[in-house]
Amino acid sequence: MQIGDVATQLGVSTDTIRFYEKRGLVRSDRRANGYRDFPPAAVELLRLIRLAQGLGFTLAEIAQITHSLTDATLDADAVAQLLRAKIAELETKAADMLRLRDLLQARLADVCPLGLGVRTQ
Repeated sequence: MQIGDVATQLGVSTDTIRFYEKRGLVRSDRRANGYRDFPPAAVELLRLIRLAQGLGFTLAEIAQITHSLTDATLDADAVAQLLRAKIAELETKAADMLRLRDLLQARLADVCPLGLGVRTQ
């Protein structure tokens, strides 16, 4: 499948796919005319990369996973460990965001103690 078709199917730009390819996350074959040709397995790998990014994984973490997948060295325990680490990271971020929300709510109460609209001038 050509890069433009893959990009359309996945809802990303061709530059994004080229970036992933440059980072070694995915590979394409080259046609005689020099165009990239992505086999179905590469398209599925790109889909996995997008999903992992949506779940908060960094490209470095995704690279570790994808290289393990292609080398067949990733086992269930390793996947579970990666997921547990990501969950712990997300829980820390969530706690930080809750603290920030509480701080902002306290400042809002200082500015507008009765919950009335705040004058801008």
